[in-house]
Amino acid sequence: MKDRPVVYIITCATLAASEIGTLVELTQGRGWETCVIVTPKALKFIDRAALEERTGYPVRSEYKEPGTPDVLPKADAVIVAGASFNTVNKWALGITDNLALGIIAEAPGLGLPVVLLPFVNKALARHPAYVPALETLGKAGVTVLTGPEAYEPHPAGTGDERLRTYPWHLTVQAVEAHFPEA
Repeated sequence: MKDRPVVYIITCATLAASEIGTLVELTQGRGWETCVIVTPKALKFIDRAALEERTGYPVRSEYKEPGTPDVLPKADAVIVAGASFNTVNKWALGITDNLALGIIAEAPGLGLPVVLLPFVNKALARHPAYVPALETLGKAGVTVLTGPEAYEPHPAGTGDERLRTYPWHLTVQAVEAHFPEA
């Protein structure tokens, strides 16, 4: 039996990925065992060695080889933060062409709480696929943290500025709401 609940933190190729350690610290500070999974393109944005040292687990970005054991414990919850336009839209369509998408597509069906915090600029958010994708994910049971009290897209080219006020803490609060006894 696990001593602490396990949360998978999944991030994408956005500027937010460069600060994903902030979310690792927040979840660990709240008593969660934390594992980091990234989209393949997000590897360029993270400090893999620092995250592995901090979590005690390898950062995964690829599916494991068939027949090999998983190096990560089973998740009790999933946070997708720094979610890109690309990932949000693929996820809503059920496209699982990488490990991160495979995990998040399956998680609601497994009954795991899943929290989504996008990191998307206003130009991309105006694309006709984006809002319906968020709605689809919400209907699938994903907690989507968008709107004035959560996350609102930033003007194109201002991601660095938005990162200073990115609401990482809301993801932890949303996950913990699913575990009232904790």
